[in-house]
Amino acid sequence: MINLMSHNTLPKIISAGLTVAMFAINAPAHAKSDYVKNYKQLDTLSLNVNAVTAADGVVIPWAIEPLANGDLLISERSGTLFLLPKNTTKLTKVSGLPNIDANGQGGLLDLSLHTDSKQNQWLYFSYSSSEGKGSGSNTALMRAKLNSDYTQLSDQQLLYKGEHNSTKGQHYGSRTVFDDEGYVYFSIGDRGARTINPQDLTRDGGKIYRLHEDGRIPSDNPFVKLKDAKHAVWSYGHRNPQGMWFDNQNNILWSHEHGPRGGDELNIIKKGANYGWPLVSYGVNYSGTKFTDLKEKDGMQSPVLHWTPSIAPSDMLYVTSDKYPKLKGKLLLASMKFAFISALELSKGKVVKQYKILDGIGRVRSLAQGSDGFIYLGIDGQGIKRLEPET
Repeated sequence: MINLMSHNTLPKIISAGLTVAMFAINAPAHAKSDYVKNYKQLDTLSLNVNAVTAADGVVIPWAIEPLANGDLLISERSGTLFLLPKNTTKLTKVSGLPNIDANGQGGLLDLSLHTDSKQNQWLYFSYSSSEGKGSGSNTALMRAKLNSDYTQLSDQQLLYKGEHNSTKGQHYGSRTVFDDEGYVYFSIGDRGARTINPQDLTRDGGKIYRLHEDGRIPSDNPFVKLKDAKHAVWSYGHRNPQGMWFDNQNNILWSHEHGPRGGDELNIIKKGANYGWPLVSYGVNYSGTKFTDLKEKDGMQSPVLHWTPSIAPSDMLYVTSDKYPKLKGKLLLASMKFAFISALELSKGKVVKQYKILDGIGRVRSLAQGSDGFIYLGIDGQGIKRLEPET
């Protein structure tokens, strides 16, 4: 545990049985969060669309990444990368993946093409890796080059691998996004070790990280001057971030994360900020007992929005397509627990309005907008669906 008192930070405190080093870089005092008490009370936004099967045979489609030519790359959590060529429903396996420790919530996770992928063919992906010390695994971020027909990966480059492997099967994270400056952000969940990882800057887990596109540590990351800290860390105090979107127009990184029983959160991620887990939370243990009495605390970032009961949020998608006039300019966020999609209207870093769409669609795991303008859904047990507007 880093002692940050010598760095003009807040002193160590004892709370909830933890020795915590709090860091106050760009972490303002808490603000009140918007609260969704019952998702059934949300207004429904009616859409004249049909969910058409684009491909089946994918059990847990953790991520969908559109290619410029209309094809789709799809990650199956069990450890397979698929190519879905446009105008077909036939999946093709993509070779060249590293060894993946698929267990529990781990496996092949997120996919992100480099912002200049037409030129360099780089595909970034996160996965659970057993490399390193200790038994079990932790989240890793790798990039590799796609060949000309997108069926093979080569030139593997491991950009980051979380230390402190664990045999626990939960809370790997992990989403990856780019900003316009070429930085890549990704998340690692607390790996089921809430009393150890999220508040300790010397340990991976419960963090969001920021790297250069080649894996180098940016010199302006918030903790690079702290000798024993994980220098890739951008923010900390997270439980299990599984959705991310970078709003390049307003230079805002959005993320959501799973709470325990209640307290799922939508956050704006700020440099060096502490998001409080597990010292503050709107949730309780799965058994119903409390693990903290605090919902807010000065120096810890409060969520923009939180849900109780938990909706189990998955992927996020900002809609720009003209095919869906009612959705254009809204942020979609899928609920796996209650089988609907939340459409958020945003303004100046706040949620102005939240709608419910596609109620009963299924356990939506992933969202993507293809180069054809259609929205694609990855639904557990149902494969890939394409939302086609009725004519």
